Amino acid sequence: MPKPVPLPRLASVPPADPPYDERDGGGRITRPGTYGALALAPVPRRTGTPTDERRLRGLGQALAEVLAGRRPPETVAGRLTERAYRELVRAGKMIDAERPPLTGLPHVQRPRDGAIEMCLLVHCGPRSHVLAVRLERQGVQWLVTEFETA
Repeated sequence: MPKPVPLPRLASVPPADPPYDERDGGGRITRPGTYGALALAPVPRRTGTPTDERRLRGLGQALAEVLAGRRPPETVAGRLTERAYRELVRAGKMIDAERPPLTGLPHVQRPRDGAIEMCLLVHCGPRSHVLAVRLERQGVQWLVTEFETA
């Protein structure tokens, strides 16, 4: 059974008299952290796992280069499960690019413990593509188990 997702904390009601802002114990104004355009989306936590944006973007960049035919698939073999690697080799060149692909910042979700899903916008000319990747923890290593592009 999947672990239930905790509900977001509701904002406290501002006092009836100004100032209408939140203050911590030291009197400093605090604001809730937000991420992206959705004001209610929580700020992603920084951990030592591959949720590090730079590392995930690098993996997405390498996968996009393989799918554009600009990098041999063997260079990412150690980051994919055997089944995902076979699928990558079978897929071949899926992204038709006029120039080398460049990935944007990954949008990361954690559907459950031990799983990370991300999607990246791949800029490669007048038409951009999207790359979706799922990573799962296998022992002490995070491996790509699924990928999809459009």
